[in-house]
Amino acid sequence: QVQLVDSGGGLVQAGGSLRLSCAASGRTFSSYAMGWFRQAPGKEREFVASISWSGVRTYYADSVKGRFTISREYGKNTMYLQMTSLKPEDTAVYYCAATRSGGWGNGKEWEYEYWGQGTQVTVSS
Repeated sequence: QVQLVDSGGGLVQAGGSLRLSCAASGRTFSSYAMGWFRQAPGKEREFVASISWSGVRTYYADSVKGRFTISREYGKNTMYLQMTSLKPEDTAVYYCAATRSGGWGNGKEWEYEYWGQGTQVTVSS
């Protein structure tokens, strides 16, 4: 089992940048593929990005491709989401997630077993 604590959200102007972090407990961090999802008010939770166990493969939603970068640091058991060129439509609660499922890359939240508590990102216009 793994526990996730996400952080780094805040208020930023359009065009600005933020880096989200997801700290994982336990010594099996490398056994989990990881992902970021987000949920805007009145909308369903949606996939943002995911990264493989090895960190070699990554996937992004079309809406964030070229602006967001997912990465992981094994020595710190931490995953990151670097967000640049932020837009008001990026405003949402962002959740990190972890899974051992082979379907980690399909962007479906039901593939993910463990979730962080969420961190609010607000982008003003």
